[in-house]
Amino acid sequence: MAVARVSANGLEFEVERRGRSGSPAILLVMGLGRQLTAWPDEFVAGLVDGGYEVLLFDNRDVGLSSKLEGAGVPSLFRASLRAALGLRIRSAYRLDDLCEDSSALLAALGVRRAHVVGVSMGGMVAQGLAATHPGQVLSLTSIMSTSGARGLPPARPRARRALFARPPRGGFEALVDHYVGLFKTIGSPGFPTPEPLMRARMAASLTRCYYPAGVARQMVAILASGDRSALLRQIRVPTLVIHGEDDPLVPVACGVDTARKIAGARLVRIPGMGHDLAPGLIPILLGEILPHLKASDRAA
Repeated sequence: MAVARVSANGLEFEVERRGRSGSPAILLVMGLGRQLTAWPDEFVAGLVDGGYEVLLFDNRDVGLSSKLEGAGVPSLFRASLRAALGLRIRSAYRLDDLCEDSSALLAALGVRRAHVVGVSMGGMVAQGLAATHPGQVLSLTSIMSTSGARGLPPARPRARRALFARPPRGGFEALVDHYVGLFKTIGSPGFPTPEPLMRARMAASLTRCYYPAGVARQMVAILASGDRSALLRQIRVPTLVIHGEDDPLVPVACGVDTARKIAGARLVRIPGMGHDLAPGLIPILLGEILPHLKASDRAA
């Protein structure tokens, strides 16, 4: 594994490269507020064993990458209200800026073309990259993501409350409890993550970086980007859309809508899957993603 600090698009990004250099590359794009360490090691290892070099990075405003501290902390309540009313939202950046980050990062790493796999917000970024920089993208895999179209079903109330709940001020263990509770709420009922494992991962993540202001700015970037249906219709690269049938945060209808709007996309619905990458899901995900990548390699 090689770890590097890479300058791209005017920012600094923490990057890990795993696998043999020169193999076909996969860029993994993580979701809202999550760090590159949120990609399960067994998932990354499965991709490497499949013959790929895997590129992981912290998005702007999270982890060890650049923080836009001068942008301030936005009001999530105000942004959510304006989004519900269809009004313009002021934000420090939008999803298309995150797409440019990924494009510039690939160029800075000397990777001409890569398969792109994104989850949740990372799926939105991956969609945008495939639409606006198709020459850099061998294939797209969009997992538990959405087009942002108005009229799609919202998150279930309990999941929404958990996402927007303010973390407590009771010290580190209380913070771990808070995020364990969040991921229990939005996680996969058919593939529950053992609590000791979840607690260990949350503790490691919070120790590496805890920066709620960046999470708020990323969330407002999603709201400000609105309906990206027209962008999805521009995508022409081979596309796989994976969505959990029991996702309480981004309902499965969002995955169905995403696949319908991307020409030739294949949709895989997974019963029992929520809004996480639970250990029990890894063999299923690899079983769908690796054949998709291999088929795209042959087509290219």
